[in-house]
Amino acid sequence: MFGNLIASLDDPAVARGVLAALDDPALSARVTAWAEVTGYPSANVVAVCVRHFLDAASDDHWTQLIGIMSRAEDPGLAAVRAILVKVLPEAEA
Repeated sequence: MFGNLIASLDDPAVARGVLAALDDPALSARVTAWAEVTGYPSANVVAVCVRHFLDAASDDHWTQLIGIMSRAEDPGLAAVRAILVKVLPEAEA
């Protein structure tokens, strides 16, 4: 299931839908801020951040991610939230 979600993030509509489903204005602001810095659309930022994390995550990060997913009602959504929080810099006030 998580693999399917990751693969589908290439579709901007899916990435936007995931970001909307997170329903987290602070996290959305972080995505938007990073989109402005990189020049990528917000949907691309979501996909790039998730893939970067998956490519570079340490064993500890994977263990944490698995723990988050195992406790979540929607493991894929919880994983994407945790990844974005980990990867994206805090938005400046």
